[in-house]
Amino acid sequence: MPKTSIKRTARQPKAPKRVGTRSRTATAKHRTITKSAKIIGLLSGRTGATIEELASETGWQQHSVRGFLSGTLKKKQGLDVTSERVDGVRRYRIAERGTQQ
Repeated sequence: MPKTSIKRTARQPKAPKRVGTRSRTATAKHRTITKSAKIIGLLSGRTGATIEELASETGWQQHSVRGFLSGTLKKKQGLDVTSERVDGVRRYRIAERGTQQ
């Protein structure tokens, strides 16, 4: 039985992997605002924000927002987060430095 000839082609060499080719300026342009920065921005306003507003802005559930306020902002970052009830709605805000209520 005669052997059939199999034509073999040479493999193409693999392209070298590109590692670390992005410059720092390219990544800085595409940086998004974090959820914690959004919350701090809303709480820093004059009127503050409600739990519902913070939850809708971040997509978190209300208990997660409350935990973030007490755990991260108050305990870890040391911010003075105050709350007050205005017209039956509780509003939270970050008190300015040096002002106590």
